[in-house]
Amino acid sequence: MLTTTARIVRFHRAGAPEVLQLENLPIPQPGKDEVRLRIKAFGLNRSETLFREGHYVVQPDFPSKIGYEASGVVEAVGPGVDCRLVGKTFSTIPNFHVGQYGVYGEVAVVPLTSLAAYPDTLTPEEGASIWMQYLTAYGALVHLAHVTNDDFVVLPAASSSVAIAAMEIVKAEGGKSIGITRTAKKKNELLSLGFDHVIVSDDEDVVQRAADITDGRGARIVFDPILGSGFEALVQTAAYKGTYFVYGLLDPRPTPYPSGPALARALSVRAWAIPELFNDAQAMKQATDYVRDQLQKGKLKPKIAKTFKLGQIVEAHRYLESNDQIGKIVVTVE
Repeated sequence: MLTTTARIVRFHRAGAPEVLQLENLPIPQPGKDEVRLRIKAFGLNRSETLFREGHYVVQPDFPSKIGYEASGVVEAVGPGVDCRLVGKTFSTIPNFHVGQYGVYGEVAVVPLTSLAAYPDTLTPEEGASIWMQYLTAYGALVHLAHVTNDDFVVLPAASSSVAIAAMEIVKAEGGKSIGITRTAKKKNELLSLGFDHVIVSDDEDVVQRAADITDGRGARIVFDPILGSGFEALVQTAAYKGTYFVYGLLDPRPTPYPSGPALARALSVRAWAIPELFNDAQAMKQATDYVRDQLQKGKLKPKIAKTFKLGQIVEAHRYLESNDQIGKIVVTVE
């Protein structure tokens, strides 16, 4: 018998993970230049917790879907889309409105432009863990900063999927990564993943350790998703004429600007988000080609921290908020 409904995650008010509800809804039909994916797995991102809480750059329109990254098989196409895509496997690039085209569920309608092929050597879980992290890291480190083998790169929140992706890209380009993590319990695993150095901020003087590691030069690139109270210390890890990329605001506390250290370093502070790539077709093609090529070569390999089943979506978001993970949290759909 033909199934006409599917389980899709929505939420009807902003709040804690418990607002996420798994609902049986009519299977949506793709519109013009859209496709419907039968989802195999989807990855969780910090931006989705902010969206769920009503603190993101875009606001939910209730009842709201949620989710940016998934892997799945095309099972239907809308007008204007080549029907030969049906049956092919893709992952999603996060270039759409997270509430309108949310991918948490058994099926999801997404824009044709969000489809991206990935190497068949990757699992569906890994396929759902590619584009947010690698495009975010690539855009700042390669597209803008042109990281080279002479560079040190400071990576706060080192256990996050984006920081791990950034470490891999730095390594692929011959640079040296300096991960920063709050407690010592993650240090050994981060080193085993490939970080050249790891600083434990609860136990060590971040500024002094960075100076020791770089022989006093400082890091040409700081790639920070946190800001807040740690900003001043991180500025002091930067090299003269270095660049401090801001790609998130995980610390909601005020961020005082350290004028003295910034002026002494002639420091550039640069906000970065991947929509810059989406608005530049040539840069976007270079980015996706780079990521696919490095994935194919094995220089990039998504790190999966833990997997959950679709019915455990609340538990998955609780785990995301725990900060216990190293890498990407993924939900599988059976």
